[in-house]
Amino acid sequence: MQNSIPWLLVLIPGLPLAGAAVAAALGPRVLRGKSHLPVVAGIAGAFAASVILLFAVRSGLPAASENGQGPSHETIGYERVVTLWTWAAVADAYDHEAAGGETNARDFRIDVTLRADPLTAIMLAMVTFISLLVAVYSIGYMHDDRGYWRFFSFIGLFVFSMSMLVSVSNFVLLYVFWEAVGLCSYLLIGFWYEKPEAAAAGKKAFLVNRIGDFGFALGLFLIWTTYGTLNFHDTIAADGSVVAGLFGAERLAAGPAGYVGGGVATAICLLLMLGACGKSAQFPLHVWLPDAMEGPTPVSALIHAATMVTAGVYMVARCTPLFQASVDAQMTVAVIGGFTALMAALVALTQTDLKRILAYSTISQLGYMFLGLGVGTVLGITAGMFHLFTHAFFKALLFLGAGSVMHAMGGVIDIRRFGGLKRIMPVTHWTFFVGCLTLSGVLPLSGFFSKDLILAAVEEQEGTLYRWLYLVAVFTALLTAFYTFRAFFCTFYGPEEIPSEAGHHAHESPNAMTLPLVVLAVCSAVVGVYFELTHGFAEFLGQTPSIAYLSRHAHEHIHEGVHWKVMLTSEVVAAAGIGLAAVFYWPARRPVADATRKTAEALGFYPLSKQKFFFDEIYQMLFVWPLQGIAAASYWIDRNVIDRAVNFVGRMPPMLGAGLRPLQNGLVPFYAVGMVLGLLVLLAAVLMGWGWM
Repeated sequence: MQNSIPWLLVLIPGLPLAGAAVAAALGPRVLRGKSHLPVVAGIAGAFAASVILLFAVRSGLPAASENGQGPSHETIGYERVVTLWTWAAVADAYDHEAAGGETNARDFRIDVTLRADPLTAIMLAMVTFISLLVAVYSIGYMHDDRGYWRFFSFIGLFVFSMSMLVSVSNFVLLYVFWEAVGLCSYLLIGFWYEKPEAAAAGKKAFLVNRIGDFGFALGLFLIWTTYGTLNFHDTIAADGSVVAGLFGAERLAAGPAGYVGGGVATAICLLLMLGACGKSAQFPLHVWLPDAMEGPTPVSALIHAATMVTAGVYMVARCTPLFQASVDAQMTVAVIGGFTALMAALVALTQTDLKRILAYSTISQLGYMFLGLGVGTVLGITAGMFHLFTHAFFKALLFLGAGSVMHAMGGVIDIRRFGGLKRIMPVTHWTFFVGCLTLSGVLPLSGFFSKDLILAAVEEQEGTLYRWLYLVAVFTALLTAFYTFRAFFCTFYGPEEIPSEAGHHAHESPNAMTLPLVVLAVCSAVVGVYFELTHGFAEFLGQTPSIAYLSRHAHEHIHEGVHWKVMLTSEVVAAAGIGLAAVFYWPARRPVADATRKTAEALGFYPLSKQKFFFDEIYQMLFVWPLQGIAAASYWIDRNVIDRAVNFVGRMPPMLGAGLRPLQNGLVPFYAVGMVLGLLVLLAAVLMGWGWM
């Protein structure tokens, strides 16, 4: 199976790209309502190839230490690197001081190189599987849209970009597809561009991400000037020497001595984290994700579950050795994750748009993932990635369930305008119920196990900061269960209420939409138990070189014990949150809910949460309005100073010409008089000159 890895690495991104190209070329005139066929087939093929790759990588794990890839005589973890071609090469681009004080030059090369390791294999399998279900769901959801072919073209391009992002073995290519994912999100969020809110949401997502991407680019420049390479893997220089990659066997074997520490390490990590905050919607760059709900619901599911927002988590996990060189950076990641998780959960408490509730839930759950990564232990990192994996299933389920409700309600998504849908939409009701239980962390569903591991990783850490972060994470779990079941009870229980937009034909969604819901519900229920019982996820992911580095040099290993204290706390908290939601909203909204809201309004909390802590307004005052003022002043100066100065210079020749034009009137007597007057002036000048002599 090892021989098939190069072909699989090419097929996985190549098939969705081919499907997108066919849909774009033939969709408008030939395929039309069948424009989904090449894209769905391409993603299905990519998923099949991803599964084969997963088993191929797994089969190679026992032999990793014997058949090490790269120049080093020993390999930490497993990786297989495939170089397709050289994109760019600059000779003698980097000078570094060699032994003896001599200065050697190093070439700058950008090779189109793909890698297969456990982290890549897991991400590819998850991305292609969720994308396939979303694409199938979209067949029913988007069937009447006039941009049907365009939608599926963008979906295929999105899956291609994300597949390449997690497959490349170079920071430059990572940045290229980091931007490609951002472009695809802009195209899909603003897909209904004739709707002003959708167009504005697309622009907001694009611009906010540019802030994070600018920091990411600065981080890459600093990495190049510090390490002299942007490759993840080891390479061979022209003179035959080994150029140690950032996460290659040569540097990882050297341990902490292979990485620069101090302020430089902190600066690199914080700049990378700024990029991750943009892509994964963490504070302070989280404001774009709720507005992204203006796009089609399948887009929301794809962005939240499998593609764009997971890119930041993946990147930080990949860069584990860099973050290990800076304790301050690790703590910053943990604090940002913990704060974002709590802040987003508090906002979700008062939202009435079902999709926005789920959007803030995504921001909160991503905060959990960063909290686990920020712990900096093997348990914390594998727990964070495990939560990313399980979150993809139940969050895709919840978003597609919300889309099913929206489809039946004629586009209405406000939970105050409908209710009692349990009888009308039984499949959506029960699958959504499974998603809510999983998100709340109820045993034995997958969300319980992944969130439990993050709480255990934080609880094991010593220090006041981590004790506070543990309490924050537990309280956030309580809020999560409450706002999740608030939305569930308001949507499916109580008196049956159908908005006028739905007419008199509200019904369950078609099979193309309900089948993915059932599949995702089953996966949400079983994947956590399976991997918890087998420890397969942690053991497999632990063979990724960046994570195996911790086991080698930090002497940390996968913790296989049961965290009874954390487990019991988590279950009690989840039950308390669900119980509170039932007291307030089941079987219908109760007076205690209104009384609580009025109390929260009196205390000033309700408007804070309802208005999302006024982050948008604060950014308007601090950044948007000043920049608009600068733009207005620049416009005035351009029109009234620069333009007038330029126009004045341009008018000078015509003005001079206009003054001289009367002298050229075509009258011969006038020219004769002029000649006589000129002659008299000349004679006068000569006579006056003689007189002076």
